[in-house]
Amino acid sequence: MPRILLIKTSSLGDVVHNLPVVADIAAARPDVTIDWVVEEAFAAIPRLHPRVSQVLPVAVRRWRRALWRPVVWGEIRAFIGHLRDQQYDAVIDTQGLLKSAWIARAARGMRHGLDRQSSREPLGWFYDRTYRVSWHQHAVERNRSLAAHALGYVHSGPVQYEISAEPKSFGWLAPERPHAVLLHATSADRKLWPEERWITLGRALAERGMTCVLPWGTAAEQERSTRLAQHIPHAVTPARLELRALASLLAQARIVIGTDTGLTHLAGALGVPTIGLYVATDPAATGLHGCARGVNLGGVGVVPAVGDVVAALDKLIDSVTGNW
Repeated sequence: MPRILLIKTSSLGDVVHNLPVVADIAAARPDVTIDWVVEEAFAAIPRLHPRVSQVLPVAVRRWRRALWRPVVWGEIRAFIGHLRDQQYDAVIDTQGLLKSAWIARAARGMRHGLDRQSSREPLGWFYDRTYRVSWHQHAVERNRSLAAHALGYVHSGPVQYEISAEPKSFGWLAPERPHAVLLHATSADRKLWPEERWITLGRALAERGMTCVLPWGTAAEQERSTRLAQHIPHAVTPARLELRALASLLAQARIVIGTDTGLTHLAGALGVPTIGLYVATDPAATGLHGCARGVNLGGVGVVPAVGDVVAALDKLIDSVTGNW
């Protein structure tokens, strides 16, 4: 049975964008076994896909903060040893960065990656074969194109994420009220949607009988969630949720609205009605893509208006349920 290793370590959104590669490979080569190297913090994502056989967590982010510690070098050696215990027919690095290229070089198998014109860093030495992939494609399509070049098939048809999250009960949610998840946090302040617009949107959702849930991951995000919840009727700021629980929360939502952040992409990949809000990045390059119930609003220097968001969510919900 042929064995394929995918290397896409981070960030969360990038890992989600790599999921369609698994479906493409499985469709083109139904007999393959697919493994995946990913940052330990995001290991829950490839585990959501039924065709991913083995997830190999790596801790580059944590290791590089403490390279002087012997325990870190012990972990690195253990990871490389486990990696080299496997023999692959193809090793495909869709990350295209130094942090992923050295993993590809350490793996055993034919190594495939982006050529110099297609990646941000000159990495050709790390691979056995390199390929030209246009920068003008969405990130999802770049991943799909590279894998197709590496394995010699033509990818066509719609994007398939093919993931699902396990059902989970949240005691702090009122069972009689559907919930909306508001993902206000993002990796850079320039991507934030104004707080007053979140409040207006949250009130509109409350008027429609929704409980707004405001997850958080850092102390600053928790403060913002609490601040917003104080102005939105029935809003909930939960305790910090780990990624697997967040996937369940998103999967069970009536609608998810979020900034340019990995959790927004995860919601879209799960098939949930999702609206992505963009104020500093181009959704054509990294927005919701191939999500049947996904809508992108805004763009570079274009801040979505609350009215446009409400109109989009009403249309999305109506298309799914027929009414609220």
